[in-house]
Amino acid sequence: MKRLGVPWPMAALGAALLALTLYGATGLYAPEHGTVIRAALLQAPFLAAAAILLWFFRDRLPGLQSKRTLVFILGLAAIMRAVLVFAPPHSTDIYRYVWDGRVQAGGINPYRYIPADPALAHLRDADAIYPHINRRDYAPTIYPPMAQLVFAAAGQIRQSVTMMKLVMLGFEALAIWAIILLLRSRGLPLALVAVYAWHPLALWEIAGSGHVDIIAVAFLLLAMLAAERGSRFAAGAALAAGVLAKYFPLAIAPAIWRRGDWKMPAGFVAAMLVLSLPYLGAGGKMLGFLGGYAGEAGLATGEGLLLAVILKQAGFGDGSLPLFLIFGAALLGGLALLAVFRKDPDRPGLPVALALATAFTALLSPPHAWYFLWLIPLLCFTPSLAVLYLTLSASALYWLGWPPSIAGAAVVYAPFLILLVMENLKIFSPKEARRGRAIA
Repeated sequence: MKRLGVPWPMAALGAALLALTLYGATGLYAPEHGTVIRAALLQAPFLAAAAILLWFFRDRLPGLQSKRTLVFILGLAAIMRAVLVFAPPHSTDIYRYVWDGRVQAGGINPYRYIPADPALAHLRDADAIYPHINRRDYAPTIYPPMAQLVFAAAGQIRQSVTMMKLVMLGFEALAIWAIILLLRSRGLPLALVAVYAWHPLALWEIAGSGHVDIIAVAFLLLAMLAAERGSRFAAGAALAAGVLAKYFPLAIAPAIWRRGDWKMPAGFVAAMLVLSLPYLGAGGKMLGFLGGYAGEAGLATGEGLLLAVILKQAGFGDGSLPLFLIFGAALLGGLALLAVFRKDPDRPGLPVALALATAFTALLSPPHAWYFLWLIPLLCFTPSLAVLYLTLSASALYWLGWPPSIAGAAVVYAPFLILLVMENLKIFSPKEARRGRAIA
């Protein structure tokens, strides 16, 4: 390993992750999706070991901060993604992305018609895209304007799953670039990018399935980078682009916004208007299937919210949803106040951003593995074994079904909560407090 110039533990862990990627790839090409999930879960301890080494033992890894190590990390990440990019997707969502791009290439507003509408009959194919679109008989598109602009751009090049995956990988490369620049700005080792670049969830949900979430993640990181550099208007514009790809980045806006600043909100509003302009002709249809999805997923009634379901199963009955809403509002509100009144308002509060993102995801996200993806980049800056476990175990949600039993949910959430309590108890230790400030 000396000739390679990479610390041998990192090289060994990377090799194990690559081998398991090859194993999981057989499941994508087969397709045997159980193999994909097993591969992701088998990769989890190796990524966890790499993250722990980078977080807590990096001083004992000679060569960690060399350019060769960074090149090795990024090169291995690229190889693992190249193995998956031409495989059929694990999720069917990407077929809707390609379809929306095809509709726009035909000069039609994607919010106007459901795929099965007779007005779009001339765009349908027999086997490649249309037959695989989920909810094609009743659901208009759910994806907001920034996502639609990306779909349209991809559709102008080639209307295929592989093309759409390549576009999503381009946004992932942008996200990784932003992580590296933020690490450099914070004086942290660039090798910490491996926490994201090698993470199984990122690998399988982006290279494997091409989920649109990476567009939002990339713009969120660009918003943080712009705020880090004092470009407040650009930070707001980038945040708006992220929100208009998928809505979750709005949850951590308080950790980016500086008290009393008007430029970031102005940039946000301006970008929201400009990016929405091409689709305004659809009027109220621009909300697409958002309301229908909320009803279908049980988000409005609490049947699709894990904590509310667990409270109901635990005997709270009809009172479970109000109790959940009170608890969730108090937690998110308290974290938002901590973010707004952080000690260094001129820079994004990365630890409190992770806390906000984690609370929002655990409380309000549907139980799909890819909804946990946006937590991973924040782990490059803020160590959290609890959140690391949550993201690594998220692939198990494919097997748990819905609604899960309390025992099933405990597989993902019980260790997460135990680790979270243990981490927060450490705030009473001066040594740990100093470490937290150093990496924040």
